[in-house]
Amino acid sequence: MSLNYLVVRLAQILPTFLLIMVVAFVLVRLLPGDPTSAILGLKATDADVLRLNAEYGLDKPIPVQFLFFLRNFFQGNLGESIILKVPVMSLILQRLPVTLLLSAFAGLLALLLAVPLAFLAALNRDARTDAIIRVLFQIGLSMPVFYLGLVLLRFFAVGLRWFPVGGFSDNLGADLYHLFLPALTLALSLSAVLMRNLRNGIIEVLNAEYVDFARAKGLSSRLVLGRHVLRNALISTVALFGLNIGTLIGGAVITESVFAIPGVGRLMIDSIYGRDYPVIQGLTLALAILVSLVFLATDMAQAALDPRIARR
Repeated sequence: MSLNYLVVRLAQILPTFLLIMVVAFVLVRLLPGDPTSAILGLKATDADVLRLNAEYGLDKPIPVQFLFFLRNFFQGNLGESIILKVPVMSLILQRLPVTLLLSAFAGLLALLLAVPLAFLAALNRDARTDAIIRVLFQIGLSMPVFYLGLVLLRFFAVGLRWFPVGGFSDNLGADLYHLFLPALTLALSLSAVLMRNLRNGIIEVLNAEYVDFARAKGLSSRLVLGRHVLRNALISTVALFGLNIGTLIGGAVITESVFAIPGVGRLMIDSIYGRDYPVIQGLTLALAILVSLVFLATDMAQAALDPRIARR
């Protein structure tokens, strides 16, 4: 993997991020209602509305507001929450680690479920084991995230009382315990997609000539599967995993609400209801940066698995 490849990928991210800034700024202003109505309520007078609009700069033309937004962003200032009256950056730094931990935990669980079961299904292609694995994963994939979360919550938290109903803790061990059910909720859908892709990739690689040649050389089955089969089958699965990170984070928005987790997803929903423009914009940009970095890491991992990708 060359340095030029990394530089090119970084250069491709910048225009995408600038476009996201424009879209995020415009879309929040297309939401029905406005922050002043959310703050003042139904008894707001015209004078109060004009005063608050002037206080938050909402009385200026949209292009002027956007220029102020760009200036503040490049100065490291995302503004202040209209509803909570605290800096947006502080809110993001407080809530983002929770969502990152949830998403990372969900991604790890998805891999732990998908990789071994994909191998088991591929090595028993069209057998009963293969059929059972695919049917079970298809059920998980067919359920909406919020419904799957409610089912797990009802069975494991309320029924068996193995896990807490919701909330968060203040140390890593307890955090993982509180996040297991929401992470599993996200992981089940993602693992179904990864398992099917990896299963098909393993089957395709198992029929390749270089695998037959490796076996003819007398290499053990474990070495053939680990060095030749898994390495090549993972290339497309790594790309698919990276592409689904955005979906995973989007699912975290709903999951955090179901399990009462204080992450950026729950903050985003509260901010949308309150028309808190600075928070919505700041969270959108933070999530865009996060997803862009994941895509970059995915490209680097693919280039490491297959050096030919970096030369394209």
